[in-house]
Amino acid sequence: MTKLTRRDFMAATAIAGAGLAAGAKPSFAQNYPNRPIQMICPWGAGGGTDATARIVAALLEKDLGQPINVVNRTGGSGVVGHSAIATAAPDGYTLGIITVEIAMMHWQGLTQLTPKDFTPLALMNEDPPGIQVKADSEYKTVKDLAEAVKKAPAGKFKASGTGQGGIWHLALVGWLQALGLPANHVTWVPSNGAAPAMQDLAAGGIDFTTCSVPEARAMIEAGKARSLALMAPQRAAAFKDIPTLKEAMGIDFTTGAWRGFVGPKGLPADMATKLTASLKKIYDSKEYNDFMSSRGFGVVWADAKGYADFMDKSDKQMGTAMKAAGLAKS
Repeated sequence: MTKLTRRDFMAATAIAGAGLAAGAKPSFAQNYPNRPIQMICPWGAGGGTDATARIVAALLEKDLGQPINVVNRTGGSGVVGHSAIATAAPDGYTLGIITVEIAMMHWQGLTQLTPKDFTPLALMNEDPPGIQVKADSEYKTVKDLAEAVKKAPAGKFKASGTGQGGIWHLALVGWLQALGLPANHVTWVPSNGAAPAMQDLAAGGIDFTTCSVPEARAMIEAGKARSLALMAPQRAAAFKDIPTLKEAMGIDFTTGAWRGFVGPKGLPADMATKLTASLKKIYDSKEYNDFMSSRGFGVVWADAKGYADFMDKSDKQMGTAMKAAGLAKS
């Protein structure tokens, strides 16, 4: 019987290992998922982010064959929920929907989290701000309003749409900068969201709002407000009569509130690829598009790489606006 030396054993082991490496590699995603998945939503039940999370979860459940449970983790101006997603185990069983606030909170000093603390899967929604005036406003076009704002002394015009430093406030800052005006040329009146801001507009308490058109829709349809322009690259399918800033003024400034799906940082690549493919099926589905259209929500697609690039651009844009408004703490 031939004696197997240590050198022979080591050589045989190396050859076997090389054979495994060259052959089929075990895939984390092969049997994934085999149990329920938790999807964390950083905002409250009943809102736009919650509604988007729930329609996607319902359709993802059908495609993956496992229950997808949406859990609302609210608090800290979005910090609590975003943190819960980022700190979860990267095993594919905790996913989340994140929002534009992840590109804002760290500039405000609320958290150290940034978009780079997640595994991007897909961008699926963006709602650009519109510039709304009262129905009987003397300003018939956004150019009329801009000319009046330029001529007026600082602080004469008042606008609202959300709290101080919120996405719609930063939209105003960006528009003013595009007009060559200081960030504080228009006084921002903080509100607890777009709905009370639109009510204040209809009552004559402010001159205009910079919030999403879906949020302004009720007042517009009630004949109490008009939207003059969208800060978007193209017109919205649900609001085709509203021109973009570029069409109306030649200003190429766009921004918006966006929502996308992620996993914790370190999610295995094959799992992430499988999830992105499922999300693309959902994005292309009639059910998803009908749901979003019925609420006036914008649909936009970016895969993992495109979403990562999009978030990086959004993060820089928000930082620039916050610094200009004196709101950045980092």
